[in-house]
Amino acid sequence: MSGARKRVAIVGASGYTGAEMLRLLAGHPDLELVVATGDTMAGRRAADLYPSLTTAYPDLVFAPFDADDLVGLDLVVLGLPHAASMELAPQLVGSVGCVVDLSAAFRLKDASQYPEFYGFEHTQLDLLEQAVFGLPELHRSDLVGAELVATPGCHVTAATLALRPLVAAGLVEPSGVIVNNVTGITGAGRSPTDTNVFANIDANVTAYGLLNHRHTPEIEQEVGAQVLFTPHLVPMSRGILATCYATPSTDCTSERLAGALRSFYDGEPFVSVVDGSPATKSVLGSNAAHVSAHLDERTGTVIALCAIDNLTKGASGGALQAANVALGLDEAAGLAKIGLAP
Repeated sequence: MSGARKRVAIVGASGYTGAEMLRLLAGHPDLELVVATGDTMAGRRAADLYPSLTTAYPDLVFAPFDADDLVGLDLVVLGLPHAASMELAPQLVGSVGCVVDLSAAFRLKDASQYPEFYGFEHTQLDLLEQAVFGLPELHRSDLVGAELVATPGCHVTAATLALRPLVAAGLVEPSGVIVNNVTGITGAGRSPTDTNVFANIDANVTAYGLLNHRHTPEIEQEVGAQVLFTPHLVPMSRGILATCYATPSTDCTSERLAGALRSFYDGEPFVSVVDGSPATKSVLGSNAAHVSAHLDERTGTVIALCAIDNLTKGASGGALQAANVALGLDEAAGLAKIGLAP
């Protein structure tokens, strides 16, 4: 990119996804952070809350929110609760270059699903229709020039990357699909709760959101299949491994499964098709996604897997990737393709 760097704000920068976005922006050649709000942490240094940010942001102080500070910026990232993002977005769209929302406020195209899965009525139906789902591997052409981007849920990204090519190729039946995900504790947020305190998470694995997890309709929307989704919380900080089971079609073979994945992701900068099982540590801290698919002929079952970092590709990294596309920048700018290992 030539000329001045594009100016960026993060609204709600003090949470885990906000801190991850700060980390990624520090290495972006074309974007410059100018505003970072965090109302509950206003007045505190980012480096005091997240010492890992000290070298890049030694003097950054979280500011209280003021909509006037955002007018005319090139990119505004919203790290807010769902309903709060829904109410704020109309004030921003049209007054800034692009709004990228990390919440679920604009992900579901069927507004009637919000009361059931999120507990509120959607009041911004025009913006809901306008929003582009922020998964470039599926919606890249629609993202170009987008003014409002809805970042996928972390579980949704993993399940969709594993399953969508197989459903699209007609290699699996589009009903009765089972998605079992394991996820790191950062998905539960930074605020202490019974879910994420050490004594409850250490040496413990638990399923949650049984039968009606809020990511279910979003997965079904993007995969194009009926899904039973069950996430499991495991004692690690970051990462998601999606293990998905589906009924094969009559034309399905292991070779065709692998071929469908390789064809679908040919040329994709962040998705790699692997032969064995993907592993969360292989993608740790990166925007990479590792996928594979296998046919178990004994039981007549397809197993599709995907590993991502829930805070990077599953949230802030995926958001930045989509923002790069929307703003006409190098899609891979500021994003690592290699995980931290060992």
